[in-house]
Amino acid sequence: MDRRTFIAIPAVALSAPTLAQTNHLTKGNVVSRPPLPPFTHDTAVEKVRLAEDGWNTRDAAKVALAYTLDTRWRNRVEFTTNREQAQALLERKWNKEHEYRLIKELWAFTGNRIAVRYAYEYRDDGGQWFRAYGNENWFFAEDGLMSNRHSSINEMPIKESERLFHWPLGRRPDDHPSLSDLGL
Repeated sequence: MDRRTFIAIPAVALSAPTLAQTNHLTKGNVVSRPPLPPFTHDTAVEKVRLAEDGWNTRDAAKVALAYTLDTRWRNRVEFTTNREQAQALLERKWNKEHEYRLIKELWAFTGNRIAVRYAYEYRDDGGQWFRAYGNENWFFAEDGLMSNRHSSINEMPIKESERLFHWPLGRRPDDHPSLSDLGL
């Protein structure tokens, strides 16, 4: 089966069964995370959707496997210098961001770099809803693992009636509007 089964643009994605086959491909003892750099437009869009799908699982241990052991992150005011710290950051994040739903969209790419914009919605412990908007710059190692992630995020409180992301928790459905479709 071709691991790049695409649907209509801009929501290019892998089918769920195909996605499961590409989670951990190995070559000897070296873990590989396709698609690999250098990226084309299609493989950059695929990489963005795979990242979105991973983050929407809210499984910090699984998500952390997409990053190099010495990954470096800047996330708001937090800086991490390895995969273990990145996983801990994600665990803290998702312990306080309930009903988290994320959409990522390709902004630009070249070689082993991808820039994305994204938005996500969540509810805090007090029941207040938020929408966060952000941009990320990603740098990838040859094996397709992300070695650097720089994220800038702004968020604003919203009313529950203003929410735009209503799919069941987990992967965003293929037919759900993109950020551009939603005018975000």
